[in-house]
Amino acid sequence: MIRPLALALAALALPQGAMADDFDAERVNAVIEQAKFDGDVAISTRVEDRDFYRYGHTGLLPEPARSDADGLTWRWASVTKQMIAILVMQQVERGTIDLDKPVAAYLPAFGSANAGTATIRNLLQHRAGLPNPADTPAFHEPGFTGSRDPITGFCAGPVTGPAGGNWAYNNCDYMVLGAVLRAVTGVTWDKLFLRDIAAPLDLDTPGAYPGEAWTRWGFIDGEREPQIDLSTYGASAGLYGGLRDIIAIDNALMRGELLGPAALAEMWRGDPALGYMALGQWVFEVPLKGCAEPVKIVERRGDIGAVQVRNFILPDRKIAVVAFSQAKPFDFGEVWQGSGFAHDLLAAAACPQGAS
Repeated sequence: MIRPLALALAALALPQGAMADDFDAERVNAVIEQAKFDGDVAISTRVEDRDFYRYGHTGLLPEPARSDADGLTWRWASVTKQMIAILVMQQVERGTIDLDKPVAAYLPAFGSANAGTATIRNLLQHRAGLPNPADTPAFHEPGFTGSRDPITGFCAGPVTGPAGGNWAYNNCDYMVLGAVLRAVTGVTWDKLFLRDIAAPLDLDTPGAYPGEAWTRWGFIDGEREPQIDLSTYGASAGLYGGLRDIIAIDNALMRGELLGPAALAEMWRGDPALGYMALGQWVFEVPLKGCAEPVKIVERRGDIGAVQVRNFILPDRKIAVVAFSQAKPFDFGEVWQGSGFAHDLLAAAACPQGAS
């Protein structure tokens, strides 16, 4: 139920110097409040700092809560795909994965008809032609009678088209990538994330389902959403953690700590023919109200149930913005359209003149 008195954690200011000198906290907070946003927002404007500004506007109970530095643990949904892309590109740098080799080169037992033609790049860009769990709602339900094994189960079933064809968003692509990572490293994708991303950055809250008894719940029209078995999403959407963790990863990418410049440039090369899809994220350049020049934006979005997430990296301005919404309906809008919550939030964070 909706809590009678909404909890509003207004702008938690962190140590002096954690933000750029022209960062306007009041303007950012006004954008959040005007949108009647329910959730969490974190903004970092200095990649060398671990600190950031956090805005929590959370008015729905009951909920699980934590007392750690992040305050709340969120399901990362398809931001997980962005993390998988980083892990893949790390292996590309190490010479164990070639983006343009077929999946069968790494998974000889993969039963898909496209195993010999769909490349690792195709999987990263959703062009492998694999079956889509979204077309089978029972896939994420306890009564599902098929196999979720990414090599021999549902994802190896009848293909929807040729490899390298049209773009079609598909969780199977990343479930299979998780299996590829295990094949080349000998480590499951979730343990690899902890080893090669979380541990080097000294992150302490991320994990993967199963393993977390609760993350922040979502609400639909004020009522708690039906329970979801989040473990069924695997490498496509199976991570959880706090805002601080994603901000730290974003900043580490911009500092060049997780990937070298060539691998990062390849991962962030948006293809206009695919709606600016890059590898595991979208990368495009658009005007932001108040900024004199168009701004390069790396975007990763996701949602499961009533929880939505947006992760924005503005690499040329060294800014990272993460937002989790816990309530539906809520419309983030599209940044490229020049209006809406996501656009106004980025404009307020990045442009000295603000979003008004």
